[in-house]
Amino acid sequence: MSVQRVRVGIVGAGGIARLRHLPGFRAIPGVELVSVCNRSRESAERVAREFHIPRVYDHWLDLVRADDADAICIGTWPYLHCPITLEALAQGKHVLTEARMAMNAREAHLMLEASRARPHQVAQIVPAPFTFKVDRTIQELVASGYLGSLLAVEMRVTQSSFVDRDSPLHWRQDTDLSGYNTLTLGIWYESLMRWIGPATRVSAMARTFVPQRRDAAGLLRAVTVPDHVDVLCQMACGAQARLAFSAVTGQAPAGEVWLYGTDATLRLDTETSRLSGGRRGDRQLSEIAIPEEKQERWRVEEEFVNAIRGIEPVKRTTFQTGVQYMEFTEAVTRSARTGKAVSLPL
Repeated sequence: MSVQRVRVGIVGAGGIARLRHLPGFRAIPGVELVSVCNRSRESAERVAREFHIPRVYDHWLDLVRADDADAICIGTWPYLHCPITLEALAQGKHVLTEARMAMNAREAHLMLEASRARPHQVAQIVPAPFTFKVDRTIQELVASGYLGSLLAVEMRVTQSSFVDRDSPLHWRQDTDLSGYNTLTLGIWYESLMRWIGPATRVSAMARTFVPQRRDAAGLLRAVTVPDHVDVLCQMACGAQARLAFSAVTGQAPAGEVWLYGTDATLRLDTETSRLSGGRRGDRQLSEIAIPEEKQERWRVEEEFVNAIRGIEPVKRTTFQTGVQYMEFTEAVTRSARTGKAVSLPL
């Protein structure tokens, strides 16, 4: 039985595209990698040779408007996610865009509205992958009443390295390229939403400890993206959450997430994905074994192509979910800047 041919053009073939997306698409029968555009012609030609891609474009607009692709995979930094998505959808093409959906909530809403206006075109965001192994188990435990009533959440995602005052400006620290995206805030909030749903109110404090860094051209630039953030949240389910993210916590222990309920507690080690639980009356937490059949795996490209072929709908991650984590990310920024709590949705 023949399969529908899907021709994919790649805009932004950086590390994640070469590691995941390009091999992932090549492994799917009937999928062709037909074009690529990168920040430079030279780097695009290297990728084309490595992955046997026949056409190289000098500008993303030419690639998106060409009639040689049915779908566009966007692997650029966030500042291009919205314009490329809007153009690709306008050209009748399906879209898979890298995570950090957009620069801000306004762009995310524009992308969602454009996708809703073209319901027959697939629009998908690369999902937060850190919790694939445990997502289904945590969801089942919460839904089954294992925790009782969820009371509180504590999440700490830190790096064990000390602050580096001399490193150059990274794109994640450049608001012109990354917008309101801060550390892994949106990624982990997406995982949290999978388990217990969204937040309704956010209060945040943030610090940038190195206010200036030199960019790739050697120019001194102001750094406004925080490298240390504390967030308090009221969750829609009624729980209160305390989230901490940092890139300056030298010698910090492994990150962890705690879900505290009236009847039980869950703990996730964010580095090992080891899940533990303890119920009322237990002397200590015990590891919760996760059967292999409940451990999700990376299948982003497969899900995208299957959605195009009408085999399955996109579950991870829809543009609606992307809007939710972009609104949360922007709410954290607004709160940190004004000192006031921000309600969600915006």
